[in-house]
Amino acid sequence: MDKSKPNWSAYLSISVLLVAMFFLVQYLINAQLMDVYYQINLFMIGINIILAVSLNLITGFTGQLSLGHAGFMAVGAYVAAVMTTKLGYSLPVAVLSGCIAAGVAGVLIGVPTLRLKGDYLAIATLGFGEIVRVVLLNIDYVGGAAGLIGIAQLTNWTWLFFSVLVTLLFIQNLINSSYGRACLAVRENEVAAEMMGVDTTKYKILAFTVGAFFAGLAGALYAHYFFIIQPGTFSFFRSFDVLVMVVLGGLGSTTGAVLAAVFLTILSAGLQSFPEIRMVIYSVVLIVTMIYRPQGLMGNKEISLRIFRRVRGEDRGTTRSEEPL
Repeated sequence: MDKSKPNWSAYLSISVLLVAMFFLVQYLINAQLMDVYYQINLFMIGINIILAVSLNLITGFTGQLSLGHAGFMAVGAYVAAVMTTKLGYSLPVAVLSGCIAAGVAGVLIGVPTLRLKGDYLAIATLGFGEIVRVVLLNIDYVGGAAGLIGIAQLTNWTWLFFSVLVTLLFIQNLINSSYGRACLAVRENEVAAEMMGVDTTKYKILAFTVGAFFAGLAGALYAHYFFIIQPGTFSFFRSFDVLVMVVLGGLGSTTGAVLAAVFLTILSAGLQSFPEIRMVIYSVVLIVTMIYRPQGLMGNKEISLRIFRRVRGEDRGTTRSEEPL
């Protein structure tokens, strides 16, 4: 098979699966065959996928350890909620405003801190997240510690589905572009990348900005589904949750981030009756993963279009060493 030609049958198969999934879930919701509990967890899975994939761009593909993702999510959530609740704008305008605000926050925190590396960068981003949380606690306009209440429930399945789809397509195409290869070069060896002419600071800021933009999208969707947002929702533990998803799925694997987000969201829902041990189990999962599979569930592999060719028997000439997952 000529690999230079696009595999239209695989693209068609994926498109049919996505369309079928969209209309199936929409039917279940409209027919009230899916109760509120399952709907909440479905929406949390979608929001967590956006968060995990966007953080994976920063940590997994660019190699920058960030602990402030909850801060970007908070910026997107509060800006979007203020736009609809206080200023009367429509949801599309509010969501876009929240994403842009989070992206700008990514630039503002990125420019002074992304010359740092490793633990120092992690501490700086952790400080940013806590600054955002404490500032929100002391702003009466957005409810202070009580939070912003009475947000309209405007996030529906259509918004969630296409937001997740756009996030996956955008980030995966960015990774496969020359910008993505530069980010990978920064991750593998920053000194060597600089010697080859890669502006490492520029690409780290790019990854941080794009990751923050989509974290803001997750925050905006969250705010308009759960009616209320509070500063405590966006604490360090929220950033830790997302980091666990990225590490468990595999640093540098978008597929792994998606699978881990689904798995840990379902696990968290199952442990709602035992909130005191939820973080203990999260920690145990992380430790066990680091000991027995330090590369994560997927490592740096992806589920590619070639899997459809294998199913159809069109890829028999490929050796095992050439096969992606």
